[in-house]
Amino acid sequence: MKLWQKETGSKKEVESFTIGRDPEYDILLAPYDVMGSMAHAHMLSTIGLLSAEENEILQRGLKDIYSEIEKGEFAIAPGVEDVHSQVEFLLTERFGDVGKKLHSGRSRNDQVLVDLKLYYRNAIKDIVAESTELFEMLITLSEKHKNDLMPGYTHTQLAMPSSFGLWFSSFAEGLSEDLGLLKAAYDLANKNPLGSAAGYGSSFPLNRTMTTELLGFGDLHHNVINAQNSRGKTERTLGFAMAGMAGTLNRLASDVCIFMNQHFAFISFPDDLTTGSSIMPHKKNPDVFELIRAKTNQIQAIPHSVALLLTNTTTGYHRDLQLLKEEIFPGIETLKSCLRMTTFMLNSIKVKENILTDPFYKHLFSVEVVNDLVLKGVPFRDAYKQVGMDIESDRFSPDQSKLNHTHEGSIGNLNLDLIQEKMKNSVHNFNFEFIDQTILRLLNKN
Repeated sequence: MKLWQKETGSKKEVESFTIGRDPEYDILLAPYDVMGSMAHAHMLSTIGLLSAEENEILQRGLKDIYSEIEKGEFAIAPGVEDVHSQVEFLLTERFGDVGKKLHSGRSRNDQVLVDLKLYYRNAIKDIVAESTELFEMLITLSEKHKNDLMPGYTHTQLAMPSSFGLWFSSFAEGLSEDLGLLKAAYDLANKNPLGSAAGYGSSFPLNRTMTTELLGFGDLHHNVINAQNSRGKTERTLGFAMAGMAGTLNRLASDVCIFMNQHFAFISFPDDLTTGSSIMPHKKNPDVFELIRAKTNQIQAIPHSVALLLTNTTTGYHRDLQLLKEEIFPGIETLKSCLRMTTFMLNSIKVKENILTDPFYKHLFSVEVVNDLVLKGVPFRDAYKQVGMDIESDRFSPDQSKLNHTHEGSIGNLNLDLIQEKMKNSVHNFNFEFIDQTILRLLNKN
């Protein structure tokens, strides 16, 4: 049974093809569908489409359904098209005709949009939480290993001295910057589309500002067509934000895979965090980081898939948009798991000490020697040539125990406090606390 069904239904082949994987994703949207319905019912009662008593009945019924969802007792019954239909059918089954009044002034188009935006908003909160935990781990490791030197590379060739403190904190600051694009996605998700109906508004005197406030949205999509067109735009922006963060994780994972290699042996992990070989007893494979590397590449493909899904769509709703969930929903869960596993693994990382005391790495100090000569008055080009000739004639023998990097963000001045402040401000900009309090009031409102 479908909300829009009249005397005849769709052929089963059409129904199966068009529904696709929606039922499994609709379960994830269920709590947000209830929240949107609660706000909508409150609004309807203020414009005379529901009596105070009818609103009270619906609020009580919706809270019961929300509780069932939390307990895992909610399901979409066989033959019911989607979560929106299931909620309405339950209300009608339990309370009679009042359940049929809830849909006044809205379409499934704006209903699913509200559900999606509330879901994305909460998913972004989860991503930020996982990012923050990884960030704190990276800062801790950076402080712990700030004096442990390691090679720095350009073109994958030995370049200049670096440090594990510098390496770890580079990813920490990268995460803080990734939140900037995630905030742009959040701002799109944090706009209320309810009241746009099928995309052209309603002849009912809806109070869209009221539902915006009840659901804790930061703003509303004022133009009803734009509200509908935001579906796809929101997902594309979120896809780019997820891809940016995935790129940070991908580079970290790729570095780890290389640095664990026996030719480098810069870092190691306990045996129970690596895997072995069926025929080579000595193997300790970085399977977790290889999978993080692969999964984050999958995430980085999401914005391209979303863009292609949107390529042929004109103004208004199209069924093409249903497939956006198949890209974004798994991507969100994959990104969260990659963040979580990276934090878990780094908690057990072991860093090799005194790497750069090995004569093999003496050429890393060429720039240090050039700079030292310049500070003594030798013109830079002359100093560069002198050191180059010493290297070619194998006379180069630098002091590999001393470095003097003092400027902001260098080996000797990591600016960890400023990076932490940057992350703190980035997280604060989301204002999750306000939304949490607003939704709590909605769910507890009598």
